[in-house]
Amino acid sequence: MTVTFERERRRRSRRVLTLTLAALALAALAARLPADDRPDARAPLNVLLITADDLGLQLSCYGDRVIRTPRLDGLAAGGVLFEVAYITQASCSPSRSSMFTGLYPHATGQLGLTNGGFALHEPLRRATIPALLKKAGYRTGIIGKLHVAPESEFPFDFAHFRGVNTRRVADVAKLAGEFIDKGPRPFFLMVNFSDPHATRRPEDRTKWYFQRQVDGVPVKPVEPGEAPPWPFQGIDTPVQLENIANYYNCVQRLDHGVGLVLSALESAGRAGDTLVIFVGDHGPPFARGKTTCYEAGLRVPFIVRWPGVSRPKRSSAMVSTVDILPTVLDAAGVAAPDGLHGRSLRPVLGERDGPWREHLAAEFHFHGRRPFYPRRAIRDGRFKLIHNLLAGRARPSTGIDGDRAYPVSRESRFDGTWTRRAFDTFADPPELELYDLGADPHERDNLAGKASFAGVVERLKSALLSWRGDTDDPFLDPARLRETAASSRPGAKKKRP
Repeated sequence: MTVTFERERRRRSRRVLTLTLAALALAALAARLPADDRPDARAPLNVLLITADDLGLQLSCYGDRVIRTPRLDGLAAGGVLFEVAYITQASCSPSRSSMFTGLYPHATGQLGLTNGGFALHEPLRRATIPALLKKAGYRTGIIGKLHVAPESEFPFDFAHFRGVNTRRVADVAKLAGEFIDKGPRPFFLMVNFSDPHATRRPEDRTKWYFQRQVDGVPVKPVEPGEAPPWPFQGIDTPVQLENIANYYNCVQRLDHGVGLVLSALESAGRAGDTLVIFVGDHGPPFARGKTTCYEAGLRVPFIVRWPGVSRPKRSSAMVSTVDILPTVLDAAGVAAPDGLHGRSLRPVLGERDGPWREHLAAEFHFHGRRPFYPRRAIRDGRFKLIHNLLAGRARPSTGIDGDRAYPVSRESRFDGTWTRRAFDTFADPPELELYDLGADPHERDNLAGKASFAGVVERLKSALLSWRGDTDDPFLDPARLRETAASSRPGAKKKRP
Protein backbone atom coordinates (compact mmCIF):
# COMPACT_ATOMS: atom_id res chain seq x y z
CA MET A 1 0.00 0.00 0.00
CA THR A 2 2.83 2.36 1.00
CA VAL A 3 4.82 1.46 -2.12
CA THR A 4 1.82 2.10 -4.37
CA PHE A 5 1.22 5.47 -2.75
CA GLU A 6 4.87 6.47 -3.17
CA ARG A 7 4.86 5.52 -6.84
CA GLU A 8 1.74 7.62 -7.43
CA ARG A 9 3.29 10.58 -5.60
CA ARG A 10 6.43 10.38 -7.77
CA ARG A 11 4.35 10.03 -10.95
CA ARG A 12 2.36 13.17 -10.10
CA SER A 13 5.54 15.07 -9.22
CA ARG A 14 7.08 14.19 -12.58
CA ARG A 15 3.87 15.29 -14.35
CA VAL A 16 3.81 18.63 -12.51
CA LEU A 17 7.49 19.19 -13.39
CA THR A 18 6.84 18.31 -17.04
CA LEU A 19 3.86 20.68 -17.26
CA THR A 20 5.81 23.45 -15.52
CA LEU A 21 8.73 23.14 -17.94
CA ALA A 22 6.34 23.05 -20.88
CA ALA A 23 4.60 26.19 -19.64
CA LEU A 24 7.93 27.98 -19.23
CA ALA A 25 9.01 26.95 -22.71
CA LEU A 26 5.71 28.10 -24.16
CA ALA A 27 6.01 31.47 -22.43
CA ALA A 28 9.54 31.92 -23.75
CA LEU A 29 8.37 31.02 -27.26
CA ALA A 30 5.44 33.42 -27.04
CA ALA A 31 7.76 36.26 -26.13
CA ARG A 32 9.67 35.67 -29.36
CA LEU A 33 6.69 35.14 -31.67
CA PRO A 34 4.75 37.80 -33.59
CA ALA A 35 1.41 38.68 -31.96
CA ASP A 36 -0.62 36.68 -34.45
CA ASP A 37 1.24 33.48 -33.45
CA ARG A 38 1.00 33.96 -29.68
CA PRO A 39 -1.40 31.86 -27.61
CA ASP A 40 -2.99 35.12 -26.39
CA ALA A 41 -4.25 36.69 -29.61
CA ARG A 42 -5.61 39.63 -27.58
CA ALA A 43 -2.13 40.74 -26.47
CA PRO A 44 -1.64 44.48 -27.06
CA LEU A 45 -0.25 45.23 -30.52
CA ASN A 46 1.99 48.01 -31.66
CA VAL A 47 0.21 50.51 -33.90
CA LEU A 48 1.53 52.20 -37.04
CA LEU A 49 -0.90 54.75 -38.47
CA ILE A 50 0.20 56.24 -41.82
CA THR A 51 -1.64 59.15 -43.43
CA ALA A 52 -1.26 60.86 -46.79
CA ASP A 53 -2.16 64.53 -47.16
CA ASP A 54 -4.82 65.15 -49.86
CA LEU A 55 -4.81 61.61 -51.26
CA GLY A 56 -7.93 60.30 -52.96
CA LEU A 57 -8.26 57.00 -54.79
CA GLN A 58 -5.28 57.60 -57.07
CA LEU A 59 -3.64 54.23 -56.33
CA SER A 60 -3.34 51.26 -58.66
CA CYS A 61 -4.85 48.96 -55.99
CA TYR A 62 -7.96 51.17 -56.22
CA GLY A 63 -8.06 50.86 -60.00
CA ASP A 64 -6.17 53.97 -61.08
CA ARG A 65 -4.38 53.30 -64.38
CA VAL A 66 -2.09 56.34 -64.64
CA ILE A 67 0.61 55.05 -62.28
CA ARG A 68 1.60 51.94 -60.36
CA THR A 69 1.83 52.08 -56.56
CA PRO A 70 3.50 48.73 -55.79
CA ARG A 71 4.27 49.29 -52.10
CA LEU A 72 0.72 50.27 -51.20
CA ASP A 73 -0.60 47.55 -53.50
CA GLY A 74 1.51 45.10 -51.48
CA LEU A 75 0.13 46.37 -48.19
CA ALA A 76 -3.40 46.00 -49.57
CA ALA A 77 -2.67 42.48 -50.84
CA GLY A 78 -1.63 41.41 -47.34
CA GLY A 79 -4.44 43.19 -45.52
CA VAL A 80 -7.97 44.48 -46.02
CA LEU A 81 -8.66 47.11 -48.67
CA PHE A 82 -11.92 48.96 -48.01
CA GLU A 83 -13.54 49.85 -51.31
CA VAL A 84 -15.77 52.59 -49.86
CA ALA A 85 -14.19 54.67 -47.10
CA TYR A 86 -15.01 58.25 -46.10
CA ILE A 87 -13.19 60.82 -44.11
CA THR A 88 -15.49 62.95 -41.94
CA GLN A 89 -14.74 66.36 -43.45
CA ALA A 90 -12.65 67.16 -46.51
CA SER A 91 -10.34 69.56 -44.71
CA CYS A 92 -7.15 68.58 -42.94
CA SER A 93 -7.64 69.59 -39.29
CA PRO A 94 -11.27 68.48 -38.95
CA SER A 95 -10.50 65.20 -40.70
CA ARG A 96 -7.57 64.45 -38.43
CA SER A 97 -9.53 65.41 -35.33
CA SER A 98 -11.89 62.54 -36.13
CA MET A 99 -9.02 60.08 -36.49
CA PHE A 100 -7.74 61.06 -33.06
CA THR A 101 -11.12 61.04 -31.26
CA GLY A 102 -13.55 58.70 -33.05
CA LEU A 103 -16.02 61.58 -33.38
CA TYR A 104 -17.31 63.74 -36.22
CA PRO A 105 -15.98 67.32 -36.37
CA HIS A 106 -19.33 68.75 -35.24
CA ALA A 107 -18.57 67.04 -31.92
CA THR A 108 -14.80 67.59 -31.71
CA GLY A 109 -14.82 71.40 -31.93
CA GLN A 110 -12.26 71.29 -34.75
CA LEU A 111 -14.70 72.63 -37.36
CA GLY A 112 -11.97 74.13 -39.54
CA LEU A 113 -8.19 74.46 -39.77
CA THR A 114 -6.15 75.22 -36.67
CA ASN A 115 -5.02 78.50 -38.26
CA GLY A 116 -8.70 79.48 -38.37
CA GLY A 117 -8.79 79.43 -34.58
CA PHE A 118 -10.42 76.02 -34.13
CA ALA A 119 -9.39 73.42 -31.55
CA LEU A 120 -10.59 70.28 -29.80
CA HIS A 121 -13.13 70.73 -27.04
CA GLU A 122 -11.30 70.67 -23.71
CA PRO A 123 -12.60 67.28 -22.40
CA LEU A 124 -11.51 65.53 -25.62
CA ARG A 125 -7.89 66.56 -25.18
CA ARG A 126 -7.41 63.70 -22.73
CA ALA A 127 -9.25 61.20 -24.93
CA THR A 128 -7.16 61.14 -28.12
CA ILE A 129 -5.35 58.04 -29.37
CA PRO A 130 -1.92 59.06 -28.00
CA ALA A 131 -3.38 60.15 -24.65
CA LEU A 132 -5.33 56.94 -24.12
CA LEU A 133 -2.49 54.69 -25.25
CA LYS A 134 0.11 56.52 -23.18
CA LYS A 135 -1.99 55.82 -20.07
CA ALA A 136 -1.92 52.16 -21.08
CA GLY A 137 1.88 52.10 -21.15
CA TYR A 138 2.54 52.77 -24.84
CA ARG A 139 5.42 54.77 -26.25
CA THR A 140 3.89 57.42 -28.52
CA GLY A 141 5.43 59.07 -31.56
CA ILE A 142 4.55 61.27 -34.51
CA ILE A 143 6.42 62.20 -37.69
CA GLY A 144 4.93 64.90 -39.90
CA LYS A 145 2.00 67.23 -39.48
CA LEU A 146 -0.30 67.11 -36.47
CA HIS A 147 -2.52 70.10 -37.39
CA VAL A 148 -5.04 69.54 -34.61
CA ALA A 149 -5.11 72.01 -31.75
CA PRO A 150 -3.91 72.47 -29.11
CA GLU A 151 -0.65 70.74 -30.04
CA SER A 152 0.62 70.94 -26.45
CA GLU A 153 -2.13 68.58 -25.28
CA PHE A 154 -0.88 65.65 -27.38
CA PRO A 155 1.45 63.52 -25.19
CA PHE A 156 3.97 62.32 -27.76
CA ASP A 157 7.24 60.94 -26.43
CA PHE A 158 8.80 61.30 -29.89
CA ALA A 159 7.46 64.42 -31.60
CA HIS A 160 8.67 65.42 -35.07
CA PHE A 161 5.67 67.26 -36.45
CA ARG A 162 7.71 70.40 -37.11
CA GLY A 163 10.99 70.79 -38.93
CA VAL A 164 10.68 67.59 -40.96
CA ASN A 165 10.24 67.67 -44.72
CA THR A 166 8.20 64.51 -45.16
CA ARG A 167 8.62 64.72 -48.93
CA ARG A 168 12.18 63.57 -48.22
CA VAL A 169 10.87 60.10 -47.69
CA ALA A 170 14.19 58.45 -46.79
CA ASP A 171 14.49 60.86 -43.84
CA VAL A 172 11.00 59.89 -42.69
CA ALA A 173 11.86 56.19 -42.80
CA LYS A 174 15.06 56.79 -40.84
CA LEU A 175 13.16 58.58 -38.08
CA ALA A 176 10.51 55.87 -38.04
CA GLY A 177 13.19 53.19 -37.69
CA GLU A 178 14.82 55.06 -34.81
CA PHE A 179 11.53 55.25 -32.93
CA ILE A 180 10.53 51.63 -33.55
CA ASP A 181 13.92 50.40 -32.27
CA LYS A 182 13.96 52.56 -29.14
CA GLY A 183 12.32 50.32 -26.59
CA PRO A 184 10.50 47.07 -25.81
CA ARG A 185 7.16 48.56 -24.73
CA PRO A 186 4.28 48.55 -27.22
CA PHE A 187 4.32 51.68 -29.38
CA PHE A 188 1.99 53.94 -31.30
CA LEU A 189 3.59 55.75 -34.23
CA MET A 190 1.77 58.10 -36.58
CA VAL A 191 3.59 58.90 -39.83
CA ASN A 192 2.09 61.74 -41.85
CA PHE A 193 3.39 62.26 -45.38
CA SER A 194 2.89 65.71 -46.94
CA ASP A 195 2.49 64.22 -50.41
CA PRO A 196 0.42 64.64 -52.49
CA HIS A 197 -0.57 68.03 -50.99
CA ALA A 198 0.33 71.06 -53.11
CA THR A 199 2.99 73.39 -51.74
CA ARG A 200 3.48 77.16 -51.95
CA ARG A 201 6.10 78.48 -54.31
CA PRO A 202 9.03 79.89 -52.31
CA GLU A 203 9.34 82.91 -54.63
CA ASP A 204 5.61 83.72 -54.41
CA ARG A 205 3.65 82.35 -51.43
CA THR A 206 0.34 83.13 -53.12
CA LYS A 207 0.98 80.48 -55.78
CA TRP A 208 0.82 76.71 -55.44
CA TYR A 209 2.43 73.80 -57.27
CA PHE A 210 3.03 70.06 -56.95
CA GLN A 211 6.67 69.01 -56.57
CA ARG A 212 7.62 66.86 -59.53
CA GLN A 213 10.67 65.28 -57.87
CA VAL A 214 12.33 65.43 -54.46
CA ASP A 215 15.74 63.78 -54.01
CA GLY A 216 15.25 62.13 -57.40
CA VAL A 217 11.92 60.53 -56.40
CA PRO A 218 10.01 59.44 -58.39
CA VAL A 219 12.69 58.12 -60.70
CA LYS A 220 10.38 58.22 -63.71
CA PRO A 221 7.97 61.15 -63.38
CA VAL A 222 4.62 61.37 -65.14
CA GLU A 223 4.80 64.00 -67.89
CA PRO A 224 2.04 66.53 -68.69
CA GLY A 225 -0.48 64.91 -70.99
CA GLU A 226 0.20 61.39 -69.73
CA ALA A 227 -2.60 61.77 -67.17
CA PRO A 228 -6.12 62.64 -68.35
CA PRO A 229 -8.27 65.47 -66.93
CA TRP A 230 -9.95 64.69 -63.62
CA PRO A 231 -13.25 62.91 -64.34
CA PHE A 232 -14.93 65.01 -61.66
CA GLN A 233 -13.86 68.23 -63.45
CA GLY A 234 -13.34 67.75 -67.18
CA ILE A 235 -10.84 70.64 -67.32
CA ASP A 236 -8.06 70.06 -69.84
CA THR A 237 -5.97 73.25 -69.95
CA PRO A 238 -2.17 72.82 -70.20
CA VAL A 239 -1.77 74.19 -66.67
CA GLN A 240 -4.32 71.74 -65.28
CA LEU A 241 -2.80 68.77 -67.06
CA GLU A 242 0.63 69.70 -65.70
CA ASN A 243 -0.79 69.97 -62.18
CA ILE A 244 -2.50 66.59 -62.49
CA ALA A 245 0.68 64.94 -63.79
CA ASN A 246 2.72 66.32 -60.90
CA TYR A 247 0.04 65.33 -58.40
CA TYR A 248 0.59 61.77 -59.60
CA ASN A 249 4.33 62.25 -59.17
CA CYS A 250 3.67 63.18 -55.55
CA VAL A 251 1.63 59.98 -55.18
CA GLN A 252 4.50 57.92 -56.60
CA ARG A 253 6.85 59.51 -54.05
CA LEU A 254 4.37 58.78 -51.28
CA ASP A 255 4.21 55.14 -52.34
CA HIS A 256 8.01 54.91 -52.21
CA GLY A 257 8.00 56.47 -48.74
CA VAL A 258 5.38 54.09 -47.38
CA GLY A 259 7.47 51.21 -48.67
CA LEU A 260 10.54 52.51 -46.81
CA VAL A 261 8.60 52.87 -43.54
CA LEU A 262 7.17 49.36 -43.85
CA SER A 263 10.67 48.05 -44.56
CA ALA A 264 11.90 49.73 -41.36
CA LEU A 265 9.11 47.99 -39.45
CA GLU A 266 10.06 44.66 -41.01
CA SER A 267 13.77 45.16 -40.33
CA ALA A 268 13.02 45.79 -36.66
CA GLY A 269 11.17 42.48 -36.52
CA ARG A 270 7.89 44.17 -35.59
CA ALA A 271 5.72 43.57 -38.65
CA GLY A 272 4.15 40.51 -37.04
CA ASP A 273 2.96 42.32 -33.92
CA THR A 274 1.97 45.70 -35.37
CA LEU A 275 -1.44 46.89 -36.50
CA VAL A 276 -0.87 48.93 -39.68
CA ILE A 277 -3.49 51.41 -40.90
CA PHE A 278 -3.03 53.49 -44.04
CA VAL A 279 -5.48 56.25 -44.97
CA GLY A 280 -5.75 59.53 -46.89
CA ASP A 281 -6.94 62.55 -44.91
CA HIS A 282 -9.24 63.64 -47.80
CA GLY A 283 -9.31 63.86 -51.56
CA PRO A 284 -7.21 65.90 -54.04
CA PRO A 285 -6.85 69.70 -53.68
CA PHE A 286 -8.84 70.45 -56.81
CA ALA A 287 -12.27 72.11 -57.11
CA ARG A 288 -15.11 69.60 -56.56
CA GLY A 289 -12.68 67.58 -54.44
CA LYS A 290 -11.14 68.90 -51.24
CA THR A 291 -13.47 71.10 -49.08
CA THR A 292 -16.64 69.61 -50.61
CA CYS A 293 -18.97 66.73 -49.84
CA TYR A 294 -18.50 65.20 -53.28
CA GLU A 295 -16.96 61.75 -53.59
CA ALA A 296 -13.69 63.21 -54.89
CA GLY A 297 -13.30 64.97 -51.55
CA LEU A 298 -14.69 62.37 -49.17
CA ARG A 299 -13.51 59.02 -50.51
CA VAL A 300 -10.01 57.91 -49.58
CA PRO A 301 -7.91 54.76 -49.59
CA PHE A 302 -8.24 52.87 -46.31
CA ILE A 303 -6.09 49.76 -45.80
CA VAL A 304 -5.75 47.74 -42.59
CA ARG A 305 -3.40 44.90 -41.69
CA TRP A 306 -4.10 43.45 -38.23
CA PRO A 307 -1.93 40.41 -37.42
CA GLY A 308 -4.01 37.47 -36.30
CA VAL A 309 -7.31 39.17 -37.15
CA SER A 310 -7.35 40.47 -40.72
CA ARG A 311 -7.46 38.20 -43.77
CA PRO A 312 -6.35 39.46 -47.21
CA LYS A 313 -9.42 40.69 -49.08
CA ARG A 314 -11.30 43.61 -50.58
CA SER A 315 -14.19 44.60 -48.34
CA SER A 316 -17.43 46.28 -49.40
CA ALA A 317 -18.15 47.41 -45.83
CA MET A 318 -18.61 51.20 -45.77
CA VAL A 319 -16.10 52.51 -43.26
CA SER A 320 -15.11 55.90 -41.89
CA THR A 321 -12.09 57.44 -40.24
CA VAL A 322 -14.16 57.68 -37.03
CA ASP A 323 -13.52 53.92 -36.91
CA ILE A 324 -9.76 54.39 -36.45
CA LEU A 325 -9.68 55.20 -32.72
CA PRO A 326 -11.96 52.32 -31.64
CA THR A 327 -10.00 49.92 -33.86
CA VAL A 328 -6.69 51.00 -32.36
CA LEU A 329 -8.01 50.73 -28.80
CA ASP A 330 -9.43 47.28 -29.55
CA ALA A 331 -6.04 46.08 -30.81
CA ALA A 332 -4.38 47.58 -27.74
CA GLY A 333 -6.84 46.01 -25.30
CA VAL A 334 -7.85 49.44 -24.02
CA ALA A 335 -11.47 50.24 -23.15
CA ALA A 336 -13.03 52.76 -25.56
CA PRO A 337 -14.65 55.95 -24.22
CA ASP A 338 -18.43 56.12 -24.20
CA GLY A 339 -20.30 57.91 -26.95
CA LEU A 340 -17.96 57.28 -29.88
CA HIS A 341 -19.36 57.74 -33.39
CA GLY A 342 -17.13 55.00 -34.83
CA ARG A 343 -16.64 51.33 -34.06
CA SER A 344 -13.83 48.79 -34.18
CA LEU A 345 -13.27 47.33 -37.62
CA ARG A 346 -12.64 43.86 -36.20
CA PRO A 347 -15.99 42.42 -37.48
CA VAL A 348 -15.17 43.30 -41.09
CA LEU A 349 -11.51 42.23 -41.15
CA GLY A 350 -11.98 38.46 -41.24
CA GLU A 351 -12.70 36.21 -44.19
CA ARG A 352 -16.28 37.46 -44.30
CA ASP A 353 -17.71 40.80 -43.30
CA GLY A 354 -19.89 40.81 -40.21
CA PRO A 355 -22.96 43.07 -39.87
CA TRP A 356 -22.02 46.66 -40.57
CA ARG A 357 -23.53 50.09 -41.23
CA GLU A 358 -26.10 50.60 -43.99
CA HIS A 359 -25.30 54.30 -44.45
CA LEU A 360 -22.12 56.34 -44.46
CA ALA A 361 -22.17 60.03 -43.52
CA ALA A 362 -19.88 63.05 -43.72
CA GLU A 363 -20.04 66.84 -43.35
CA PHE A 364 -18.41 70.20 -43.91
CA HIS A 365 -18.21 73.48 -41.98
CA PHE A 366 -15.11 75.64 -42.50
CA HIS A 367 -11.74 75.30 -44.17
CA GLY A 368 -9.99 78.46 -43.00
CA ARG A 369 -11.67 81.29 -41.14
CA ARG A 370 -14.45 81.64 -43.71
CA PRO A 371 -16.75 81.04 -45.45
CA PHE A 372 -18.99 79.01 -43.18
CA TYR A 373 -20.79 76.68 -45.55
CA PRO A 374 -22.23 73.75 -43.58
CA ARG A 375 -23.18 70.60 -45.47
CA ARG A 376 -24.28 67.14 -44.49
CA ALA A 377 -24.01 64.09 -46.74
CA ILE A 378 -25.14 60.49 -46.55
CA ARG A 379 -24.92 57.55 -48.91
CA ASP A 380 -25.98 53.94 -49.14
CA GLY A 381 -24.68 51.35 -51.56
CA ARG A 382 -25.95 53.29 -54.58
CA PHE A 383 -27.36 56.76 -53.88
CA LYS A 384 -25.99 59.82 -52.12
CA LEU A 385 -27.76 62.86 -50.70
CA ILE A 386 -26.08 66.18 -49.87
CA HIS A 387 -27.94 68.71 -47.72
CA ASN A 388 -26.56 72.24 -48.04
CA LEU A 389 -27.77 73.85 -44.82
CA LEU A 390 -27.35 77.47 -45.94
CA ALA A 391 -28.38 77.13 -49.59
CA GLY A 392 -29.70 80.45 -50.90
CA ARG A 393 -28.20 82.34 -47.94
CA ALA A 394 -24.49 81.75 -48.48
CA ARG A 395 -22.11 80.30 -51.04
CA PRO A 396 -19.09 78.02 -50.73
CA SER A 397 -15.59 78.90 -51.81
CA THR A 398 -14.90 78.02 -55.46
CA GLY A 399 -11.14 77.71 -55.19
CA ILE A 400 -8.72 75.53 -53.28
CA ASP A 401 -4.93 75.67 -53.17
CA GLY A 402 -4.64 77.68 -56.38
CA ASP A 403 -6.85 75.45 -58.54
CA ARG A 404 -8.50 77.54 -61.30
CA ALA A 405 -10.92 74.93 -62.60
CA TYR A 406 -14.01 76.96 -61.69
CA PRO A 407 -13.13 80.13 -63.69
CA VAL A 408 -12.04 77.94 -66.60
CA SER A 409 -15.44 76.21 -66.52
CA ARG A 410 -17.01 79.61 -67.29
CA GLU A 411 -15.41 79.68 -70.75
CA SER A 412 -17.78 79.50 -73.70
CA ARG A 413 -16.40 76.17 -74.88
CA PHE A 414 -18.07 74.55 -71.88
CA ASP A 415 -21.55 75.90 -72.72
CA GLY A 416 -24.09 73.07 -72.56
CA THR A 417 -21.61 70.52 -71.14
CA TRP A 418 -21.73 68.46 -67.96
CA THR A 419 -18.65 70.37 -66.78
CA ARG A 420 -20.58 73.65 -66.82
CA ARG A 421 -23.62 72.09 -65.12
CA ALA A 422 -21.53 70.44 -62.44
CA PHE A 423 -19.58 73.60 -61.67
CA ASP A 424 -22.79 75.67 -61.61
CA THR A 425 -24.09 73.38 -58.88
CA PHE A 426 -20.72 73.45 -57.13
CA ALA A 427 -20.63 77.27 -56.97
CA ASP A 428 -24.26 77.85 -55.95
CA PRO A 429 -25.67 74.60 -54.60
CA PRO A 430 -29.39 73.98 -54.11
CA GLU A 431 -30.56 72.78 -50.72
CA LEU A 432 -30.52 69.14 -51.81
CA GLU A 433 -28.32 67.23 -54.22
CA LEU A 434 -28.96 63.59 -55.10
CA TYR A 435 -26.60 61.41 -57.11
CA ASP A 436 -26.86 57.87 -58.43
CA LEU A 437 -23.31 56.74 -57.67
CA GLY A 438 -23.77 53.54 -59.61
CA ALA A 439 -24.58 55.32 -62.88
CA ASP A 440 -22.87 58.64 -62.13
CA PRO A 441 -19.84 58.06 -59.84
CA HIS A 442 -18.42 61.55 -60.45
CA GLU A 443 -21.69 63.31 -59.48
CA ARG A 444 -22.25 65.21 -62.68
CA ASP A 445 -26.08 65.21 -62.70
CA ASN A 446 -28.16 66.27 -59.71
CA LEU A 447 -31.32 64.12 -59.54
CA ALA A 448 -32.97 65.95 -56.63
CA GLY A 449 -36.29 67.43 -57.71
CA LYS A 450 -37.05 64.71 -60.24
CA ALA A 451 -40.31 63.00 -59.38
CA SER A 452 -38.98 59.52 -60.10
CA PHE A 453 -36.38 59.92 -57.34
CA ALA A 454 -38.60 61.54 -54.71
CA GLY A 455 -38.77 58.31 -52.71
CA VAL A 456 -34.98 57.99 -52.66
CA VAL A 457 -34.65 61.57 -51.45
CA GLU A 458 -37.12 61.03 -48.60
CA ARG A 459 -35.47 57.79 -47.56
CA LEU A 460 -32.01 59.34 -47.41
CA LYS A 461 -33.32 62.50 -45.72
CA SER A 462 -34.74 60.32 -42.98
CA ALA A 463 -31.46 58.42 -42.61
CA LEU A 464 -29.51 61.69 -42.52
CA LEU A 465 -31.78 63.16 -39.86
CA SER A 466 -31.37 60.03 -37.75
CA TRP A 467 -27.59 60.21 -38.05
CA ARG A 468 -27.56 63.88 -37.09
CA GLY A 469 -29.68 63.16 -34.06
CA ASP A 470 -27.63 60.14 -33.01
CA THR A 471 -24.39 62.16 -33.18
CA ASP A 472 -25.82 65.29 -31.48
CA ASP A 473 -25.33 67.61 -34.44
CA PRO A 474 -25.45 71.14 -32.94
CA PHE A 475 -26.67 72.60 -36.22
CA LEU A 476 -29.99 70.84 -35.94
CA ASP A 477 -30.75 73.93 -33.86
CA PRO A 478 -31.68 76.73 -36.34
CA ALA A 479 -30.65 79.40 -33.84
CA ARG A 480 -27.18 77.86 -33.51
CA LEU A 481 -26.88 77.72 -37.29
CA ARG A 482 -27.89 81.39 -37.68
CA GLU A 483 -25.57 82.51 -34.89
CA THR A 484 -22.54 80.73 -36.35
CA ALA A 485 -23.30 82.03 -39.84
CA ALA A 486 -23.62 85.61 -38.58
CA SER A 487 -20.41 85.48 -36.54
CA SER A 488 -18.49 84.09 -39.54
CA ARG A 489 -19.28 86.89 -41.98
CA PRO A 490 -16.48 89.33 -42.90
CA GLY A 491 -16.20 92.05 -40.27
CA ALA A 492 -18.21 90.14 -37.68
CA LYS A 493 -16.87 89.77 -34.16
CA LYS A 494 -15.13 86.41 -33.94
CA LYS A 495 -17.18 83.76 -32.19
CA ARG A 496 -16.86 80.05 -32.67
CA PRO A 497 -19.29 77.25 -31.72
